[in-house]
Amino acid sequence: MSIVNIIVVMFFPVAMAFAASSDLITMRISNRLIVLLLAMFCLAAFLMEMPLREFGIHFATAFAVLAVAFILFAFGWVGGGDAKLAAVTSLWLGLGHTLPFLVYAALLGGALTLGILLLRRLPLPQALIKVGWIDRLHDARSGVPYGIALAAAAMIVYTDTSIFTHLVV
Repeated sequence: MSIVNIIVVMFFPVAMAFAASSDLITMRISNRLIVLLLAMFCLAAFLMEMPLREFGIHFATAFAVLAVAFILFAFGWVGGGDAKLAAVTSLWLGLGHTLPFLVYAALLGGALTLGILLLRRLPLPQALIKVGWIDRLHDARSGVPYGIALAAAAMIVYTDTSIFTHLVV
């Protein structure tokens, strides 16, 4: 396996970890990260000589997820960064792994949401009130960092994808 393949294969999990931690701490997922994920997918597709038809299916899948996610965003059910992260993640995973990813994301996101809602019922220790991101996370008026669930779900299915299996060999 070449060093370029290693970098490309490892980029996705590192980017997912960054997205999750960024969403937890700032409640934001950077557009730069989304663009980098898009560009690195194109590099991965090139390196594995992905057929044009499969490349198009990956993009069509991502576009469909983006369309549905932005409807959810319009209703205020997910954040814009979450919508974009779900779409670009689907780009990497492809059609066959997007549905399992979305199911895992829904299950993990539900558990995350319930956990945060339960923790918000408990008083926050005085020492943690001074930690900005923890205080914000504890605030009932704040959202849920769903990027954590998206990233975790992506990592559950990533090792089964054609990108991972092709570039690791």
